[in-house]
Amino acid sequence: MNVSARWNPNLEALPTSGIRRMFNLAATLEDVVHLSIGQPDFSTPAHIIEAHIEALREGKTRYTMDAGLPELLTALRHHYRGRFKQNLVEENFLETTGAGEAIFLAVTSLAAPGREVIVIEPSFVLFQPLVELAGAQVRRIITTAEQGYQVDPNEVIDAITPRTCAIILNSPGNPTGTVYPPATLQAICYEAANRGVTIISDEVYDRIVFDELPSPSVLDFDVDLDHVIIASSFSKTYSIPGLRVGWLISSSRNVKTLRRYHTYTTTVGNTPGQWAAIKALKGDQTCVHEMVGEYSKRRNRIVELLKSCCHLQSYRPQGAFYIMPSLPKGTDGSEFVLRMLHEIRVCATPGDTFGKSCRNAFRLSYATSLDRIENAFERMIPWLEKQSF
Repeated sequence: MNVSARWNPNLEALPTSGIRRMFNLAATLEDVVHLSIGQPDFSTPAHIIEAHIEALREGKTRYTMDAGLPELLTALRHHYRGRFKQNLVEENFLETTGAGEAIFLAVTSLAAPGREVIVIEPSFVLFQPLVELAGAQVRRIITTAEQGYQVDPNEVIDAITPRTCAIILNSPGNPTGTVYPPATLQAICYEAANRGVTIISDEVYDRIVFDELPSPSVLDFDVDLDHVIIASSFSKTYSIPGLRVGWLISSSRNVKTLRRYHTYTTTVGNTPGQWAAIKALKGDQTCVHEMVGEYSKRRNRIVELLKSCCHLQSYRPQGAFYIMPSLPKGTDGSEFVLRMLHEIRVCATPGDTFGKSCRNAFRLSYATSLDRIENAFERMIPWLEKQSF
């Protein structure tokens, strides 16, 4: 007698996240330096904590409207006003349970059997499994550390076929920290619009950008919101990943459809968390500038330290808090990070977590202190000198 559930075959095929796999393994060891987890190490700003507590004390724990608290939607509209060409209104926003739900809604509402979704590798861990879960095919565009993981827009455009339903963009990128120049985003967005292909733009890290670069967004261009879905979140910008408050942006017609889908996934979002998010948007932004300044210092240092590492190909990321060096071609990155964890107690994320083309790479997160970064490389540099590939 078969006692197991009869799972959807696409669910059975979902991989175990390499991020969680490494984190769980590291938890069984002592004296581990983590460069693996993608969450801010800063304390949540006090005014946001107080707003969350105040909401709880005032009994703001009931269901909200489907699209989210009206006050939050208005705060988001004001946040985007003046920054971009689009004249957004409240009906262009849908509050979601983190950016994860926004990405889930966007991808699974478009992907379907017989369709293709263009994904640029390395890609955030959710993108490709969700496409395949929905029964669509992934068309991969490969980028490498040698090119700083920048993508040639013409390669993306040439990959569009009559079966293409969406292109997923992520800038600044997780796992690479790469920021696409405006010309790249513009070329892809305009051609997608001409071909009736929807852009799904993951803009979670749009305010964690270095070197005085502008915050990147597809909203910088005169795009048709009927063919654009943007996912974003408060988690990384304000160091509140556990509150699970995100949002998506699209045309009012699309949001109306996605709102209906949303009610069958999480129903509504975290009510006190939304009140805290309102305070985050309306409050003093010094906390954001200070965190970004610290990430920039860490980025500068980790780039310098990687130059002292044998065998690694690196580059200079411009945003987020990740860097993804590559190993010599043919190297098994998963085996490499496992040995690094067991032998010198430094935890990183294997590259194949982010796509089949990334097997000889690994992701480092510098969402940790400079002292921990220095500690990790004091172990890594001499260890790497002893390795042969």
